[in-house]
Amino acid sequence: MGVLVDIPDLGRLSDESGCIPLERSSEGKFRVGHGGVASITATGDRKVEFIAFAEHALALVKSAMGYPAYYPVHPVRIEKPVRAVLMDLDGTSVRSEEFWIWIIQQATASLLNNPHFELEQEDLPYVSGHSVSEHLQYCIRKYCPDKTVEQARLFYFEHTEREMQAILEGRGRAGAFKPSPGLKDFLLALKAMNIKIGLVTSGLYQKAWPEILSAFQTLKLGDPKEFYDAIITAGFAIRRGEVGTLGELSPKPHPWLYAETCRVGLGIDFTDRHHVIGIEDSGAGVCSIRLAGFGAIGFAGGNIIDSGTKQLCNHYCDNFEQILDIIK
Repeated sequence: MGVLVDIPDLGRLSDESGCIPLERSSEGKFRVGHGGVASITATGDRKVEFIAFAEHALALVKSAMGYPAYYPVHPVRIEKPVRAVLMDLDGTSVRSEEFWIWIIQQATASLLNNPHFELEQEDLPYVSGHSVSEHLQYCIRKYCPDKTVEQARLFYFEHTEREMQAILEGRGRAGAFKPSPGLKDFLLALKAMNIKIGLVTSGLYQKAWPEILSAFQTLKLGDPKEFYDAIITAGFAIRRGEVGTLGELSPKPHPWLYAETCRVGLGIDFTDRHHVIGIEDSGAGVCSIRLAGFGAIGFAGGNIIDSGTKQLCNHYCDNFEQILDIIK
């Protein structure tokens, strides 16, 4: 296994990492060999590009909606005692990715006026782990470039509201939201160790809350608002006639959801960030955790390997038991 690149404060990536070396950043601002740029490396899904200099690095988080952003890359490590665990929702705490991909598929089918439309296997890394608008923008570009993301969002929320209401009434899609194996024991073990728990999701509130509530009802853990020390979602959708909140342009892989959960929700200062870990099953989530300055534990079953972000993880685990061994 050879070395692809060594990025300051991020680490050494091998040539088997799935990452992609570039000569120029996608927006053209940086070029290898110019202005002190030593290397430029994109994640396998090309959502994030790391611009490395001699002693520091920047991360370019691209945007399908036209608003990219640069962030400093902070050094991370995991120090004990662990004070807080920040957990992703979809795929990590609750197995629901297939359901939300199905909703994206339904919205695209409505755009195409083709009820038989199905996404292809190669689409999956681009319709999970990011914002709703970015998922829809990807489908529009590939399958119906004459449509707009605004049109797609109307269909998306039409399907979402119908299915969410059906699930809350006990007649929805079977098996839509299943707690991940071992979740209950893991959460209770964290509580027993007096470790704060934050739940972090790029999902909008109206899609995330039924998931959380459904999972806690299954686990018999009571009210999730009382159990978790902080919960953050991507807010409320902006729709005509309603007041929306920030979320669509600042989700994972941007750092803000994880940063706000920890600093504002849990009251942990940035200087204590090495005592905080994040758990994610998606490449976008891993990048979000790292850019927020926290150690990342990758959780098998998502798109971390496909997105070329496994080597950005401090650890990569198959189950919660393995994660607990790291935390203890």
